Amino acid sequence: MSKNRELLSKIGLRQDGRRADELRRIRCKLGVFTEPDGSAYLEQGLTKVLAAVYGPHQVRGSRSKAQHDSAVVNCQFSMAVFSTGERKKRPRGDRKSTEISIHLRQALTAAIKVELYPWTQIDVYVEVLHADGGIYPACVNAATLALIDAGIPLKEYVCACTASLANNDVPLLDVSHQEEIIGGPTLTVAALPMSGKIVLMEMSQRFHVDHLQKVLDKALQGCKDIKSILDEAVKSHIQDVGSSTGWASTT
Repeated sequence: MSKNRELLSKIGLRQDGRRADELRRIRCKLGVFTEPDGSAYLEQGLTKVLAAVYGPHQVRGSRSKAQHDSAVVNCQFSMAVFSTGERKKRPRGDRKSTEISIHLRQALTAAIKVELYPWTQIDVYVEVLHADGGIYPACVNAATLALIDAGIPLKEYVCACTASLANNDVPLLDVSHQEEIIGGPTLTVAALPMSGKIVLMEMSQRFHVDHLQKVLDKALQGCKDIKSILDEAVKSHIQDVGSSTGWASTT
C-alpha cells in the first residue's frame, strides 16, 4: 500500500476533516503595520505569514540595476526561528530561502504593472511565523494583499495553491504539512486566475502523465477560489479602513 492511500478515509475525508477539494480556512487582514507602504497578514490553515511592501522608491545600492522601462522587484523571504517548532538558527539566506525569494519575485513581477515605475524599486518582505505546509502559496497570497494595500497597480491578483493525489487517483487541494509527508508528489502553482496564466509551476516529484492535468486543474481552481477570498478581504478592508477589526475569514 502506498503512502498516499492514507490521505482519504473511506467516507472521503482527510485527517483535518476536509474533503479532497476543500481549501484550508483562510483568514487575512490588510494594513497590519503603519511603517511600510503596504502590509498584510494571512493564515492558510496553520501556516501564518506576514508581508510588507516598501516603494516604489529610488533604487538602492548600485544604480546599474535600475531599469529604464520598469521597476525592479526585490523579494526577501524568511522564516521566524520559532516557525517550525524546532530550535535552530534563523533560516535566512540559505538555499531554500533564496529559491523561494526568486520564485516570489517571478510571481509578483508577473502581476505588477512594473512599466509604470521606471528607474524605481519595489521591496517585498515576507516572513513565515508558523509553517504547516503550502508555505510558498501563503507567501504569494499575503504579498498580493500587501501590494494592494500599498496601492501598487496590478494587472490582476496573483494567487498560489498546492495540489496532490490521494488514493492514487483523487486530486487533493491545498496540501497540509502532514499530507506532504505521508502523501505523494505535490504540485505548486502560482497563477493569474482571471486570465488563467500560469506564472510558476513546481513539482516535488514527478506525476504520471495520466494524472498531471487533473492535479493541475485542481490547483488552478484553488487559485481562483483563493482570489475570491482575497478580493473579499480587500473589499472588507476598504469598508473598514481606519478600523482595527477589519478581518475577513472563511469557514
